[in-house]
Amino acid sequence: MSPFFVMSLLFGLTFSHTASLCAPSEYIIHVEKRECAYCLAINTTICAGFCMTRDSNGKKLLLKSALSQNVCTYKEMLYQTAMIPGCPHHTVPYYSYPVAVSCKCGKCNTDYSDCVHERMKTNYCTKPQKLCN
Repeated sequence: MSPFFVMSLLFGLTFSHTASLCAPSEYIIHVEKRECAYCLAINTTICAGFCMTRDSNGKKLLLKSALSQNVCTYKEMLYQTAMIPGCPHHTVPYYSYPVAVSCKCGKCNTDYSDCVHERMKTNYCTKPQKLCN
């Protein structure tokens, strides 16, 4: 191997976390309740992007700590609450949702993140839509 290739590889491994493309990204959540007349489209931010991971094909040759599979996840977040319009009086019209303030590459925490690789295609409205900023 050429010295340039080896140096490039070492540089990439050393600074992989600083070069990751994990950041807050704009996202629209569609929320509706069966009892309410409208669907609410909420503008928020989520963590999205690319994080460097290590290939687990060499797991017999590497230490367990070297087999990290990092995901783009929340570093800081806050919750906001919106009111779904058109709800009858006996229904709680409020919906709380996370807003990403900052993101990081790290282990996926199932306490507050969806760690599934494929997104479910359920983010749509079946009722007339109202927009919430």
